[in-house]
Amino acid sequence: MSRRAVVIGGSVAGLLAAAALSRSVDEVTVIDRDELPDGPRPRRRLPQARHAHVLLPSGRDAVEELLPGADVRKHLLAAGAREEPFSGTLDFGPRGWSRRRPTADDALLTCCSRDLFDWTLRDAVVRTTRVTIRRGEAVALLGSSGRVTGARVVTDGGEAELGADLVVDASGRGSRAEQWLDALGVGGIRTDEVDAGLVCASRVFRVPPGARAFPLTRVGAEPSDGLPGRSGMLVPVEDDRWLVTLMGTRGGEPPADPADFLSFALDLRDPVIGRLISRAEPLGEVSVSRRTANRRRRFEKAALPEGLVVLGDAVATYNPVHWQGMSVAALGARALDRRLRAGDVNAPGFARGVQRAAARSVSAAFALGSSQDLWFPDVVGRAPSLADGILRRGLGRMERVAASSPPVYEALRAVTMLEDGRGRLLQPRLLLATLRGPVTKPSAEPPLTPQESAFLGAVGSPCH
Repeated sequence: MSRRAVVIGGSVAGLLAAAALSRSVDEVTVIDRDELPDGPRPRRRLPQARHAHVLLPSGRDAVEELLPGADVRKHLLAAGAREEPFSGTLDFGPRGWSRRRPTADDALLTCCSRDLFDWTLRDAVVRTTRVTIRRGEAVALLGSSGRVTGARVVTDGGEAELGADLVVDASGRGSRAEQWLDALGVGGIRTDEVDAGLVCASRVFRVPPGARAFPLTRVGAEPSDGLPGRSGMLVPVEDDRWLVTLMGTRGGEPPADPADFLSFALDLRDPVIGRLISRAEPLGEVSVSRRTANRRRRFEKAALPEGLVVLGDAVATYNPVHWQGMSVAALGARALDRRLRAGDVNAPGFARGVQRAAARSVSAAFALGSSQDLWFPDVVGRAPSLADGILRRGLGRMERVAASSPPVYEALRAVTMLEDGRGRLLQPRLLLATLRGPVTKPSAEPPLTPQESAFLGAVGSPCH
């Protein structure tokens, strides 16, 4: 019997879910509201694409598994994407500058614009699978509280009902899955939220002469000082550009005015990003986004009908400082793929099994993304508990010990890269190593290479 699937949303989660389905389902249709560009150009309804994105190694590996033979990584690098070793980045955390310790087998972060990544991924899906992409808008689910049987969509040709053995909602943070489920008589979706009022402001710059070797650079906030959290990241992207995203929690929001962008960067806990862009040519205006709350819908805990899976930002969104969104989307699609290899889409419990499996990476990312935001002023959501405080102090010590302990460093790296859950950090041998130390004091100065130091020295200390 022929099997059909409908995927709502043609961004990262939707495209990768469609790629997974195409290997097991006869007909896969992706529905997206936008007229999707035929190259690496902006989309109308993806405002977060203007800000810095990084693909973690776990996400890259999931993409390769879902699209074997499509050479997504090769095409990204050919188009100018960069791979940055995780431990070679410049990272100023709450306790100072992290040690740089690149190794031959280090985790590589994929850095490029979201426009390039989306286009490369979409091209790979179109080239190598039988997936059909149609423009339209899903307005309802078909079926009952026991089983979803398709979706009602509106296209240029009018309204139509698309029958399906499986519907995947990957429509992003604006998903109407809860309303659609309510209409079928399914409610009670629990939502967790930690909203520090984070605002992102981004601008693209031409890399100045002599600075092309500068790595991905991040200046983090200090959540324990009782002040709004201000942070920033500089990501090298294709075409010799820097994508700079400045962030601030409630009361410390970054400016939309281009004239104040540099001043905000220079006023971060370390001015390195501001110093770098003071010599760089701006390539466009400042883009601002305000919908950045850590928000998670616990679909895996609900009695969802058979025939429906929710993935990507439709499930959860995260503070962008940890670069998790695209990788969580890829890991969710991989969970779908692995479930497809083990059983049929119409098998009892199939969709619920996918939802539970995808929740593992969601849980890890949400815990990491929200744990810092709990401590900023005027946060909306749950207040930090005694356990949160103990965990935070323990992780702080673990980070300082990691500078001199390879096992502790590797465990922290694996959790940060979403390769493992936070439970790994509770292994007795790691806790013992953390207690024994030694505790390495972070540097007050950025750990620069001679070339990087020479460039910053020539820049000096710009005035606001």
